[in-house]
Amino acid sequence: MRTGRMQLLVVGVVLLVLLVGNVVATHNILTEPHPGHNDFMSRWEGVRSFWRDGLNPYSDEASLNIQQQIYGRAAQEDEDPGYFAYPFYVVLLLGPLAYTSYAWASAIWMVVLEVALIAALFLLLDMVKWRPRPWLLGVLLLWALLNYYAARGLLLGQPGHLVYFFQVLTFWALANRHDRLAGAAMALSTIKPQMVFLIVPLLLVWAWRTRRVTVIASFGVVWGGLMAASFMFEPTWLGDWLDQLQQYPSYTAFGAPVWIVMQHYLGFGDVGEWLVTAVLWSVLVWAWFGVLVRGRSERFDWAVMLALTITHLSAVRTATPHFVVFTIPLVFYFKLLGQRRAYRSWLVVILVLLVVMPWAHFLLTVDGEFEHATVYLPLPIGMFILLIWTRAQWWRSAPLIAASATGGGRSK
Repeated sequence: MRTGRMQLLVVGVVLLVLLVGNVVATHNILTEPHPGHNDFMSRWEGVRSFWRDGLNPYSDEASLNIQQQIYGRAAQEDEDPGYFAYPFYVVLLLGPLAYTSYAWASAIWMVVLEVALIAALFLLLDMVKWRPRPWLLGVLLLWALLNYYAARGLLLGQPGHLVYFFQVLTFWALANRHDRLAGAAMALSTIKPQMVFLIVPLLLVWAWRTRRVTVIASFGVVWGGLMAASFMFEPTWLGDWLDQLQQYPSYTAFGAPVWIVMQHYLGFGDVGEWLVTAVLWSVLVWAWFGVLVRGRSERFDWAVMLALTITHLSAVRTATPHFVVFTIPLVFYFKLLGQRRAYRSWLVVILVLLVVMPWAHFLLTVDGEFEHATVYLPLPIGMFILLIWTRAQWWRSAPLIAASATGGGRSK
C-alpha cells in the first residue's frame, strides 16, 4: 500500500514538474516574445476588465479594452470588434488568470488546452476499450496535437478545446456510471453554447428516459449554480450577452458549413439554408426517436455522434478548431483499423494524411490571415456521410457511452 502511494506521489510530482516546465517554456519561447491567442485574448481581457477594473465584460468600455489589446486602438468597422461574447460564468471560471500578465495567462491557458487534448484522447481510448501499442499511441498523441484543427486552436487559445474535453469527459463518465461527474462536465461544456446546443438537451432527455436522474440533478446543480452566481455578480449579463450574440454574424466572415454551401456558394439565401438545416434536423429527430421512443439503445452511440456532427454543420456560427470534436467518432474508426495487424500501417498513413491534407488545404488557400471557406467543409460533411454509410457498424458494435445505461450498478 505504501509503495503504491509512493509511486503515485512520484508520478504526481513528475507530472507537476513537467507542467510547470511546459508553462515556463511556452511563456519564454512563445507567449512573451510573440503575443497572440486572439480567441483567448477577448475572454481574458473581458475577465480582467471585470475583476480588475470593475467593468461589465459586455460593456463598451470592456470591448474597447479588448480592442486596445488586439489592435492597439479601437476596432474599425471592417474589423472583428473582439466582443467578450461568452456566458458570464466564464468570468468566474477564468478569474484567477486575471491577476497575472497576459503572457503568463496565455502560456498557462495553452498548456491547459494541450492537457485537455491529451486527456481527452486517453479517455476516448479507455471508452472504446482500445490499448494501442506504445509506438501507435505515440503516433496518435502527435496526431491529436498537430492536426490542423487542434493545432490552430492551440495557437488561437480556442476555448472550444476545453468544451471538447468536457464533452469527452461526459461520455466517459456516462459509460462508467459516474453520473455526478457526467452531469457536472456537461454543465461546464456550456461555456460555448453553439458547440452543445443539440447534444446537451438530448442527453438530458435520454438520462430521464433511462432513469439516470443523478445526471440531471448534477447538471442542474452545477449549471444552476453558475447561472445564479452570474446573476449575483452581473444582474444584466444575460441581456447584454444576447445583444452581443445578435451582432455576431455581422462581423464574422463565414457561418457554419450549411450556410457556406447554400448561401456563400450557391446563393440560395436563408430559405435554402433553412431547408437543408430542416433536412439534417429531421435525420437527427429520426435517429433520436429510435433511441428515446422505440428503445433502440444499440443506436445511442451513433445518434450521439450524429448530433455532434449536425451541430457543427448547422450552427449559426462555427470555427474550424471546434472540429476537434470529430476526434470522438474518429477514434472509433481508428480502433477498427488498429486492432487488425494488417491494417495498422494503413492507420498510420491515414493519420499522416489527416495531418498533412488539412494543413496543405489551409496553406494553399489562405487569404491573408483568413481561412478559405472551403476549409470548413471536408471534415463535417465527410463525417456526416461516413456516419450514414457506416451506421450498421455502429449499431452492431458493443455499446460505448451507454454501456451501463440499463445494467446494474450504482450511479456515483
